[in-house]
Amino acid sequence: MPPIESKTFHSQFDLAGKIALVTGGGRGIGLQIGRVLQQAGAEIILTDADGIRLAEAADHFPVKPQVYQLDVTDSQAIRNLAGKIGLCPDILVNNAGVSRAAPTNETTDEDWHAVLSVNLDGVFYCSRTFGSLMAERGSGTIVNVSSMCGEIVTRQQSVVTAYNASKAGVNMVTKTLACEWARSGVRVNAVAPGFVRSEMTDKYPEEVINKWADQTPMGRFGQPHEIACAVQFLASDASSYITGTILLVDGGYTCW
Repeated sequence: MPPIESKTFHSQFDLAGKIALVTGGGRGIGLQIGRVLQQAGAEIILTDADGIRLAEAADHFPVKPQVYQLDVTDSQAIRNLAGKIGLCPDILVNNAGVSRAAPTNETTDEDWHAVLSVNLDGVFYCSRTFGSLMAERGSGTIVNVSSMCGEIVTRQQSVVTAYNASKAGVNMVTKTLACEWARSGVRVNAVAPGFVRSEMTDKYPEEVINKWADQTPMGRFGQPHEIACAVQFLASDASSYITGTILLVDGGYTCW
């Protein structure tokens, strides 16, 4: 019979002594992820493409995180950041993302590449740099922020081909890296949010928000902290036998 795990239930979720790097941490879901991981005990490194937004975000933490302005589409900038930090984070959260809505015949090459560059290239570049360091060390965990739109096409998002394609790509990058690095001690998972109240969704009229909420089995939008708590679970030892999973946090939307 295998030995009984001596860790307490709560300690499985504890991130004390861990260093977590969160991209796109200047607002919304990314900001809440940083806050929740810090509450769990992690030291936070926050990045965002917008330096002003990043500085403002740092004021929302009880303990100010390290902050670095970072364009995740610039692979050399990511390598430079690794050098500036001078250490390998224990947790990488690839959260940076953008969306542009337009019918396919109105989607420009620039729009397509802008979305894919941030949402997919950024995940790959950051994972390649920091995940490789984790694999060399023999430990680490990566959590990618995907979307339920990487699994399904919602009626509301049938005109966001680039976004949906990028998130489907994130899911496959997640699964492939999970297999590649599993025996190097690195776990790679993703959370796939459904409709969440954020700056991205708040631009829509309230009647549209209410309609989308009504189409969700739980009858409401998710909140950023609910996504953050799912990230904490996947970043912690509580999920130590989980890798390559796309964890849907969608209020049941994909059950339809």
